[in-house]
Amino acid sequence: MLRELRDADLEQIRDINEFSLGYPTSLELAQRQFAKLSQDSQHILIGYADEKTDQLLGYVHAQVYENLYSDAGLNVLALAVHPEAQGRGIGKQLMARLENVVREQGYEFIRLNSGAHRLEAHAFYENIGYDGDKTQKRFMKYL
Repeated sequence: MLRELRDADLEQIRDINEFSLGYPTSLELAQRQFAKLSQDSQHILIGYADEKTDQLLGYVHAQVYENLYSDAGLNVLALAVHPEAQGRGIGKQLMARLENVVREQGYEFIRLNSGAHRLEAHAFYENIGYDGDKTQKRFMKYL
């Protein structure tokens, strides 16, 4: 079932991030970031939990995306489903709910980035109607 993310989900979010996205992190960091982001109306956090156990199986995190050259949309920062729950349509339901948010709140689009090596993810996004419109490199500088 789709629902808002909660504090009680943070251990599962941490595990999903590590095992599905390859982003290991501490529970403390996840707690700190969730406390901040869940209070920010620019961030949309939707979870999918097992109906019987209420255990979190996946989530989507998006942020309002605005710039000087287009109308506002949403930028997907994470879509992740626990490996044991993949293939059940959970990601599709999460993205469909996010698309409803776009329509309800008057945004124009959803955008997302997916690593070049994540071919299964690319096939998933294409299967639900997303077009890969360019190839990019990401540049970062830690300070």
